[in-house]
Amino acid sequence: MTAEEIIPGGKFTEPQLELLKMFSIQFPEKVWMDIRDMVAGYFLQKASEEIDALFQEKGWGEEKIKEWTNTHMRTSYKKND
Repeated sequence: MTAEEIIPGGKFTEPQLELLKMFSIQFPEKVWMDIRDMVAGYFLQKASEEIDALFQEKGWGEEKIKEWTNTHMRTSYKKND
């Protein structure tokens, strides 16, 4: 990953600056692991809420999940000659 991909335009956003300030402090490894787990849990919860909302909006249920388990959705990698 390049710096331009991380920081488009070369400028930090306010959240990035806040994170840099927080990460400038030397904490034990356990603290960083706990923070990583909290951030991962936050995004997992948000993704779950979005999926629940999508299922609600579309009227999907267990039958839709069962349908997906039997559906071939993989990309074919056969070369076109």
